Amino acid sequence: MIVLFTDFGTRDPYVGQVKARLAEQAPGQQVVDLLHEAPDYNPHAGAHLIAAFAPVFPPGCTFLAVVDPGVGTPRGAVVVLAGGHWFVGPDNGLLSVIAARHADSKVWRITWAPAGVSSTFHGRDVFAPIAAAIARGEFPTDKLTPIDTLEVEFDAGDLARVIYIDHFGNAWTGVRGVPAGARVSAAGEWFKHAESFGRVGKGEGFWFINSVGLLELAVNRGSAAAAYGLVVGAPVLVQRLN
Repeated sequence: MIVLFTDFGTRDPYVGQVKARLAEQAPGQQVVDLLHEAPDYNPHAGAHLIAAFAPVFPPGCTFLAVVDPGVGTPRGAVVVLAGGHWFVGPDNGLLSVIAARHADSKVWRITWAPAGVSSTFHGRDVFAPIAAAIARGEFPTDKLTPIDTLEVEFDAGDLARVIYIDHFGNAWTGVRGVPAGARVSAAGEWFKHAESFGRVGKGEGFWFINSVGLLELAVNRGSAAAAYGLVVGAPVLVQRLN
């Protein structure tokens, strides 16, 4: 299985071109569109999203991850093995959180580029062929060099900020493992805890732990982003009470 995680969006032709390359080079492999609305140009937010999503996928999946504002510059390109999954993408911090959270992670630098590679579309021309080879079970040793560490590494601890706004207007944060009794604040508002949307009144704000283990701010049948002015990067305060 090849899992796609990008900031390409679904209105433009980029996802289709990547999937066409994967179909050509890894026929028969299931391709899952996990997310194509990752925060634009924001590998820091993306890194925490990938780390949260990966555990719900079966071992052996290959993640093709592209949030790459530095494409075409000397930034590196890497393959990471962490938690039983493969990750292919830029060395800009995007894969650093998942790598740091697994003591047995391994990293390879991608040292190959095909003839005619586009300077603005490594997702199609570099990352997709490498991901396809790994998914086929043909590890491309001749195109990789083992390295000890990534060039760009973000703090692998929790990120107390909004990292994603879904189409409902729910604000995902990079904070994990928050007990029900904690106090949570963002945008100058305090949010009460509820287990799910139906536990609060219509239009009422609350926080909960979502299906991938992240603290999320929401409004029942409404948009937390619109109601509170929440955006990606907005700080979140979490007070864990004894």
